[in-house]
Amino acid sequence: MTGKILVVASTNEHKIKEIAAIAGSFGYEVISRAEAGVPDFEIEETGATFEENAYLKAKTIYDYLKGEVSVVADDSGIEADALGGAPGVYSARFAENTSTYNRSRQDRANNAKLLRLMADVPIGERGGRFVSVIVCIIPGRDPIVCRGEVEGQIDFKETGTAGFGYDPLFIPEGYDHSFGLFSAEDKNAISHRGRALARLAEKLAAEQV
Repeated sequence: MTGKILVVASTNEHKIKEIAAIAGSFGYEVISRAEAGVPDFEIEETGATFEENAYLKAKTIYDYLKGEVSVVADDSGIEADALGGAPGVYSARFAENTSTYNRSRQDRANNAKLLRLMADVPIGERGGRFVSVIVCIIPGRDPIVCRGEVEGQIDFKETGTAGFGYDPLFIPEGYDHSFGLFSAEDKNAISHRGRALARLAEKLAAEQV
């Protein structure tokens, strides 16, 4: 695998699709770890920060592929100011997993827990942000780390069915509706992941990768 190909160190189909759409607009071909021949094993996210977890995921897949291909990994989540920044790095596993893991079921459980914990938080104190950290490891180069954030408010209820995760709860700054009501193109243009990937594309272009 050569050229402008990036392997995504994720099994989250929604996340892979978003990264592919955004990176594709900057001229990069994105393939999943499965397409690169990586088995579906879980990478334990033991880092205390988004940066640590993103690097851990990227490095694990990079090493599995014997350092022969560029790998990109994302660690992202939502931070609620009223909860001291929680769920943060625990966003994907904020609620207890069900005995049979199902991503859609987990998303619903996570959202329900966040709503429950913020039930008594008034409208003026529901600020927060989505955070995405992208780490790209390229053979023979230092890892590239890019962070993207989007500020906003956490709503009192879910609205819309677009996107995934906490999207139906998050109203980005300057808008009056949640990411759950955005088109994919509109969300990617302002999202945390879109901003992180735009910075990555700039750095890759500067390095002529």
